[in-house]
Amino acid sequence: MKISKKTAAVLFIIVSALCFTGMNACVRLSGDLPSLQKAFFRNFMAAIFAAIMLVKEHAPVKIQKGCGVAMLMRAVCGTVGVLCNFYAVDHLALSDASMLNKLSPFFAVVFSILILKEKVTLPQAAAIAAAFIGSLFIIRPTFSNMELIPSIVGFTGGMGAGAAYTFVRYMKQRGENSALIVFCFSIFSCTVTLPFMIMGFVPMSAKQLGILLLAGIFAAGGQFAITGAYSLAPAREVSVYDYSQVIFSAITGYFLFEQIPVPFSIIGYVIIISAAVWTFFYNNKQ
Repeated sequence: MKISKKTAAVLFIIVSALCFTGMNACVRLSGDLPSLQKAFFRNFMAAIFAAIMLVKEHAPVKIQKGCGVAMLMRAVCGTVGVLCNFYAVDHLALSDASMLNKLSPFFAVVFSILILKEKVTLPQAAAIAAAFIGSLFIIRPTFSNMELIPSIVGFTGGMGAGAAYTFVRYMKQRGENSALIVFCFSIFSCTVTLPFMIMGFVPMSAKQLGILLLAGIFAAGGQFAITGAYSLAPAREVSVYDYSQVIFSAITGYFLFEQIPVPFSIIGYVIIISAAVWTFFYNNKQ
């Protein structure tokens, strides 16, 4: 039975959500290790997979003209996003960390306005404002909230990811190879984190090493699955399905770590997902 491109894209999005949930769970299961150390192994595996893809495609390791600065900025923002996300995963409920990271599509719109000079309608701006309000329910910015700092870090991670996706879009518009984008980001991240990892290296058991390598495999799978999804269908038609990761994360957090989101967080989830669903239908209508 042949399936449509949109159906295939939705399946790819759901697979990526499962992979990123698995990555976050592995990051948490790997124990009390520095976030930089965890990020290194995550990106090391992603670099290997991207290199294999480049060899398989016989693609030249050459950045397209006009994409050099964008490639660097994608790597910087992506590295910030990964480090902040890993820190949030270690210190927050898995569903909270995932939801803060899923603010990235809204930040991508904001950075598209600033960087790509794209225009935003009033309804789209309202959806971005609603998502920000929803994030405040998760962050709960009061000094009595012991998770305030990790929440702000998680919020920053979503911002970094949104900026990274904007630069990816800029490069894809100019015909840059997806595998090369992943490869350059992964190599940059490994290079940046390696010195800090060596200075603050915490010895790992064979089990911890295996879990971190598995996190890298999940990350690579998620990265290529979501790239495949957006190559088959426009983001406006399928991006809302990416929020299935929050559901997967809530289920995983409950069964693996006995985490139950607090009521304020659930309110934040509802607001952000509602804004995403509304944006999805609005964009399709437009």
